[in-house]
Amino acid sequence: MKNVATVSSVTILSPQIAFGTKANSAIRLGIIGCGNRGNAVVASMVNGTNTHIIAMADLFEDKLLESKGKFNSLNTAKGGSEIEKLKMYLGSKSYLKLIEDKDVDAVLISSPAYTHPEFLAAAVAAGKHVYCEKPAATDVDGCKRVSQIGKDGNGKVSIAIGFQIRYATPYIEMVKRIQRGDIGEIVNAQVYYFGNEKYFIPPKGNSFDEYRIRNHYHYTSLSGGILLDQGIHMIDTCNWVLQKNPMQASGSGNRKGGLDFGDTYTNYQIIYEYPDNINVSFHSTKMGPHGGDVCARFIGTKGTAEAHYSRGVFIEGDNKWDGVLPSGTQPTAEQRAAGIFNSALQDADSNKVKTFIQSIETGKYLNETESAAASTLIAILGANAAVSKEIITWDEMIFSKGQMDAGLNLKQFDR
Repeated sequence: MKNVATVSSVTILSPQIAFGTKANSAIRLGIIGCGNRGNAVVASMVNGTNTHIIAMADLFEDKLLESKGKFNSLNTAKGGSEIEKLKMYLGSKSYLKLIEDKDVDAVLISSPAYTHPEFLAAAVAAGKHVYCEKPAATDVDGCKRVSQIGKDGNGKVSIAIGFQIRYATPYIEMVKRIQRGDIGEIVNAQVYYFGNEKYFIPPKGNSFDEYRIRNHYHYTSLSGGILLDQGIHMIDTCNWVLQKNPMQASGSGNRKGGLDFGDTYTNYQIIYEYPDNINVSFHSTKMGPHGGDVCARFIGTKGTAEAHYSRGVFIEGDNKWDGVLPSGTQPTAEQRAAGIFNSALQDADSNKVKTFIQSIETGKYLNETESAAASTLIAILGANAAVSKEIITWDEMIFSKGQMDAGLNLKQFDR
């Protein structure tokens, strides 16, 4: 790849030519990063759309081998073929080898967050459609780069970023009702993400870099920490509803109760100040063996809208509404009385990947880079304010030198 900053001159066939018959209509997928999240998304793609996994790339051989059987089973269950050994790319440049593979139509990037801007730039420059996991980046400079990548690739390829909540049926309906005024004028909001601690993967070999990469969720320069890894979903929901960026943030946080390695915080408490005198309180905790709750609550002059992952999506007030979950998942009256709810996100992944693949098939290309970069920047603003324990304005963050260096020597993994 001589230049990944601009879109290359690779010929991109029209959807009608590329996907014109049943014989050649399957979109050929390549996956970069063969961990748990990538496995889940690619399974949803293959099971729910006309796609076929033809290539895979990872820094570590064991990840390739662990996932190969799963991917082959997904292919063969739909009458497809197994992945060729020549299309299993390994090492620090494996992502480029996969992106340069002329047989690959679309790329799923599910590698650690610090890689997202670089990998996304290379894929778009090569004329590949891309589904990239969230966050957009781990720092301000990375977010700016993702925004520029979106401008370079706009209308040429589909670019989806993994904020799947925007595709969950109950959330879509709730946001529509809020924005049409069902809860009146929004006064403030409360969002939180309480999760359990990520598991620890013992080191393999003697490399500290490998130890960090395999446990990247515990290192801020590699993952962005819990705000960018998990809490960002509720920040994105808030951004979706309010359709504005905050003017400033203040906050606090620490590592209390966490494991004895890594550098990420276990908890954050942040106040975002939005235009029109709207304050948003954000609370994120990630520790211990037990799960918690995830919620976005919007308080208005006529009512309150509330969206939980597993405890319902509803509006109380002048315009009451009980969120309708996807078919077959609506809780019974007895379940609701007992506080038991089926997941409000049941159709989120499937709806998201179907929309992505359909955009490629129809030529009506997605471009989610701007909203993804904005939500990531809001998370970074909150994290920076909490770490510094100072009020930080949006402009101060945007115009600062915001780049983190992971300090990795990736060439050591090449053979």
